[in-house]
Amino acid sequence: MEHGRATSAVTMRDVAKAAGVSVATVSHVVNDKPGARIGDDARRRVHEAVAALGYRPNALAKTLSEGTSRFIGLVADAIATTPFAGQIIHGAQDEAWRHGFVLLVANTESNTAVENDAIAMMLEHQVRGILYSTWYHRRIDVPPLLQNTDTVLVNCFAEDDAFPAVVPDEEQGGRAATEGLLAAGHRRIAFINTTSPSPAQTGRLAGYRAALDAAGIAYDDALVFSAEPAQEGGYAAAGAVIDSGATGVFCHNDRVAMGLYDGLRERGLRIPDDVAVMGFDNQDVIAAHLRPPLSTVALPHYELGAAGVRTLLGLEPAGAPDRLLVTCPLVPRASL
Repeated sequence: MEHGRATSAVTMRDVAKAAGVSVATVSHVVNDKPGARIGDDARRRVHEAVAALGYRPNALAKTLSEGTSRFIGLVADAIATTPFAGQIIHGAQDEAWRHGFVLLVANTESNTAVENDAIAMMLEHQVRGILYSTWYHRRIDVPPLLQNTDTVLVNCFAEDDAFPAVVPDEEQGGRAATEGLLAAGHRRIAFINTTSPSPAQTGRLAGYRAALDAAGIAYDDALVFSAEPAQEGGYAAAGAVIDSGATGVFCHNDRVAMGLYDGLRERGLRIPDDVAVMGFDNQDVIAAHLRPPLSTVALPHYELGAAGVRTLLGLEPAGAPDRLLVTCPLVPRASL
């Protein structure tokens, strides 16, 4: 008995390749998007490619009277495989379901071709809109296909703020971390910052300085140290921190704090009796299991995802200039 060869469904990407146009152009033509400026020749080539390949737009989407489905898309670079940042998906999923939507998730591992295919698929399903998320807070170049639907950036932002964005309030988080050390009675507080340029690097430093200023403590550049944002960075900074005479240390993240723990212990110092330590991220596999458990500031991943959905649905307006800042809460434990 001869078996037929299995064939995969034809996608917008296949049509675009055959017609020699962009996926966005195919989307405009097959969905008959009003106001789309597409030349007659390009439109003809798309229709010919559709006929030749047997492309059929999603049947569900075509039967919806409003032209949109009850789906919300989420396109992520690596958050689905990042333990603590996966909470973005959880928050978005819960909030979408609360409002009668189902979340379609695509984890692209930063592969551009996979990303374009995922967005095209979501456009074919006439999603209500797309959340585009990164696993760490940064500026991004927004994929051009996202111009074709309502889009909210989550944990990232466009340089020109052309899209609404929901991001952690790094400065507020840095201030909360420093205020936690101040409340524990510390006045000489060091900050181990990252060497990597990022919103976290500048924002957390600004928060540290603001908290000191509000407490009437002069900023001392000699108490700010640069380190690799990993366990090795915190370990390497331990000697300089001790020499500075600081009694409390705010670490750029929990991994730096973990390394600092090791460096302080090797030198016979106790936490928090001799030196208090504050982290940032609330990466539970680290912070809750250090000895003593690490006081830290949480990156609000769950709320980022939930707020992204609310912003997309128009239930929560983005802040100025179209960035909604989400509070990073203090998580006190036993290291202060």
